[in-house]
Amino acid sequence: MKRDPNCVFCKIVAGEIPAKKVYEDDLVVAFNDIHPRTPVHVLIVPKEHIPSVNAVAPEHETMLGRLFTAARQVAETTGVAQTGYRLLVNTGPHAGQEVYHIHMHLLGGRPLGPMVAR
Repeated sequence: MKRDPNCVFCKIVAGEIPAKKVYEDDLVVAFNDIHPRTPVHVLIVPKEHIPSVNAVAPEHETMLGRLFTAARQVAETTGVAQTGYRLLVNTGPHAGQEVYHIHMHLLGGRPLGPMVAR
């Protein structure tokens, strides 16, 4: 799998930076966000380095589909499956993407309100 030696998420995937993992399989890893915005804030990251949605190619479909099945398992593990949770992928600076390694935020643990401020 492709890896960027300067990417913090690639370093977490490789075990070079510690993270509190809540899920891992052969294609993705999920870990608690170090700056949580909600009581449950987990990042679900493909193990292959893909900078953003703008770099997604057909060969990534299986791995990116796994983000959703992992999200279901993470929601169950963290106790938000029944009450509800939000899945969020930011792409680019206007969307607030901070780490340029595609990742999904799983947010929950309280009512989240509207999707985008008006």
